[in-house]
Amino acid sequence: MSSDLYPAIRLDRAREAVRAAGLGALLLTPGPDLRYVTGYDAVPLERLTCLVVPAAGEPFLVVPRLEVAAAEHSPAGRLGVEFLAWDETDDPYGLVARRIPGLAAVGVADRMWAMQSLRLRAAMPGVEQVLAGTVLGELRIRKSAPEVAALREAGAAIDAVHRQVPGFLKAGRTEREVGRDIAEAILAAGHATVDFVIVASGPNGASPHHELSDRVVRPGDPIVVDIGGTMPSGYCSDSTRTYAVGEPPADFLASYEVLRRAQEAACRAVRPGTTCEAVDAAARQVIADAGFGEYFIHRTGHGIGLETHEDPYIVAGNTRRLEPGMAFSVEPGVYLSGRHGARIEDIVVCTESGGERLNNRPRDLVVVDA
Repeated sequence: MSSDLYPAIRLDRAREAVRAAGLGALLLTPGPDLRYVTGYDAVPLERLTCLVVPAAGEPFLVVPRLEVAAAEHSPAGRLGVEFLAWDETDDPYGLVARRIPGLAAVGVADRMWAMQSLRLRAAMPGVEQVLAGTVLGELRIRKSAPEVAALREAGAAIDAVHRQVPGFLKAGRTEREVGRDIAEAILAAGHATVDFVIVASGPNGASPHHELSDRVVRPGDPIVVDIGGTMPSGYCSDSTRTYAVGEPPADFLASYEVLRRAQEAACRAVRPGTTCEAVDAAARQVIADAGFGEYFIHRTGHGIGLETHEDPYIVAGNTRRLEPGMAFSVEPGVYLSGRHGARIEDIVVCTESGGERLNNRPRDLVVVDA
């Protein structure tokens, strides 16, 4: 993995952030926090793998002996971090506790399993645990140029899948059959994993997280297709387009045109200094003015990077101001229960002067022959 994408300096920045937060150490188990700091995409197991980043002293990685080779061959192997291998009869939690005695508080990985958190608490009684996200969030929220490039690559890969979707859609096929074709295309486009496939036809489109069912696509059905995966880089894709098999109902066409204008308005609102809630309001106002406000039932967007959903969240009440490098989805939707739904989603990164869309498939309704 590129040293530009996972630079060694992140470990130093993480240690500086621990000190600034007044914590004694960070304890990072497999997941996005560990991968962000070291580039190590460790397998989550019941056996403890834990990177310890003390405020004072050198970082070390506690790792099961059978995972040492994988850790050494990951980007973590070039960081000069001490590896502490443990055997099946050892107590890795006690090992961590003995190496960092006398601490008042530690930050634990946001995705740490409860089993591991509780066992660390038992090994370090009286030590307060807080979320590592309170420390690492400010580092992860602004993407570096290599991270934006990785997200741009992910966006192009999922766009290539959407380019194929019209060929998968046909009356008489089930959502599950279409979803199977899409999942194969996600992997073929260069993703390492398929994270989700939503194919929501007809009335199922009114459920934003419907995923797949055995419903048969019918002529005239609008179909929401929301798909994403993780690239070998670790960075994620996520994009939604809405299709129709044959001519859709007239009322759907009217609501879709409102949605298209709302999504465009929100993307235009992206620039440094604009609040997250202002981007949300830009989309919501267009939809509300057209009489569909009650049918837009979720936030306008979520941050994206090593996780599909992370900070910043584009939602009312979030007064955080956008800064260059922040990347997030812009995905308003209109959902009429029992009838149909629609969503348009692009990943957008805030630049020095505005916003760059990382998804570039057409946003007009795509109508395919039934």
